[in-house]
Amino acid sequence: MRILKTCAALSVMMLTPLAALAEGWTPPGPIKLMIGFAAGGGADTQARLIAEAIEARTGWTVIPEQATGNSGLNLLTALSKEPADGTAIGMGITETLSYNLLAAAGSGLSAGDFTPLATTAAFQAGLVAMAGGDFDSWDKVKAASQAGTAIRFGTATTRQGDLAYLFGLESGIDFNIVSVKGGKAIMNGMRAGDIDIGWVAGAQAKPVTQGEMVNIATAIATPLRESPDAPSIVDLGSKYYLDGYFMFLAPGNMDPAAREAIGAAIADVLNDPETDAAKLVTKGFGGPTVITGAELDALMATAVEESQGLLQAVSE
Repeated sequence: MRILKTCAALSVMMLTPLAALAEGWTPPGPIKLMIGFAAGGGADTQARLIAEAIEARTGWTVIPEQATGNSGLNLLTALSKEPADGTAIGMGITETLSYNLLAAAGSGLSAGDFTPLATTAAFQAGLVAMAGGDFDSWDKVKAASQAGTAIRFGTATTRQGDLAYLFGLESGIDFNIVSVKGGKAIMNGMRAGDIDIGWVAGAQAKPVTQGEMVNIATAIATPLRESPDAPSIVDLGSKYYLDGYFMFLAPGNMDPAAREAIGAAIADVLNDPETDAAKLVTKGFGGPTVITGAELDALMATAVEESQGLLQAVSE
């Protein structure tokens, strides 16, 4: 009985913040969670673990489903048709709302058609190659190119492809850009010998730690967790980084109370290091980075501005 009472007391302590949160807003029905990533991958698992923890802590019902393809635009198209009452949210990346929307001028959608809710983790994006191979350092990549070797560069999004193209122009290398579906496909392509180097945004953590692969450069403005000494792509000639975040979002014109409550619920899960979601994000994505509200609005405004600059550079 004493053990049961102690467990009950701990449960109340854990639920109190979310119970207080729910007093101001509760969803009028089950929440549909549209996930813009392939089932079974790290990002998909992250979204599902967050959904499970939110259900356990709030009593809300969250129902995940896939909404993949077309660089995240299928997710946005589907989400734009849903009500803005908190019963439909999505999980994607910040570049979908910035670069990808700008690049898809005929979509009829804009960033203003959506409500950013919360980021979950920053990209741990690196330029990756097989360890011990012919391209496991930038010096080797340059030397191979100068010797006439075609460098096959794996990319998984429009932004990644455009940045690889510009990076090649700025560094004097005519990359053979290979477009595939996701960082996992890029790594599998390198293992098979079909791709030489490629952008990977966090999924390379385990193979790098195990010594199978190497980050030959960091594609973000901060050092990579597994490769803190890797040079940055800007130091190697790029004018742009490949930074970004995994992010939950909702249809535009969302009730501010719903936005605050769902954003706070996501933050509550990820800021608790004992949750399975936080453990996964720490292991696979460098740790939680939760940004909500006005700060997130400012981040997205900056992302759109930078994306406009990159698109203009590609078109010139």
